[in-house]
Amino acid sequence: MSHIQAVIFDLDGVICDTAHFHFIAWKRLADHLGIAFSETDNEQMKGVDRLNSLEMILKLGGQQRSAAEKQALCDRKNADYQTLIAEMSPADVFPGVQDILATLKVRDISVGVASASKNAPAILQRLGLDRAFAYVADSSLIKNNKPDPEIFLTVAAALEVAPAHCVGIEDAAAGVTAIKAAGMRAIGIGDAEVLHQADMIFPTTDKIDLIRMLS
Repeated sequence: MSHIQAVIFDLDGVICDTAHFHFIAWKRLADHLGIAFSETDNEQMKGVDRLNSLEMILKLGGQQRSAAEKQALCDRKNADYQTLIAEMSPADVFPGVQDILATLKVRDISVGVASASKNAPAILQRLGLDRAFAYVADSSLIKNNKPDPEIFLTVAAALEVAPAHCVGIEDAAAGVTAIKAAGMRAIGIGDAEVLHQADMIFPTTDKIDLIRMLS
């Protein structure tokens, strides 16, 4: 692997945890639709964009909806989610993130975000990190969502760094697959069994070994 010049972070599960808020909002929508939905089901939706997450819930209930109905349901879920995350603050940034960003800045390594969430810019602002990243890409800027590598390649191009010189950090299997498909070094955060495709795996963000990651 060539010298690392950029690090691209996923948002949910790497920088902060909004998974619980997603679960509450999706659970309320599933209840509205009369579909049983558990936290285990929610785990399967990690790294998946809003519309495809809805498709997964509808499949669980054996239901179908028109394109217009799906959009309305997505909007309903997002409005609920927006209310839930409105109280997020810098205190919600995971331990270790600020130290990692500070070290990367000193080393002149570019940083970006590749998130399936269209709320990524708003969340980063609430976390006080809206100026910490040189480029933020969400699903509104791409055609193909994770596990397709497009979002990571989009960030790398914006940072003007070749994929071979990039590291991607993810907590979802779909995200790790996307990083590998982009030709980048993949760092997994979380369950080693789930993230087995990653080049390195750490249990939490604050346990990342920067020397190993950047070597």
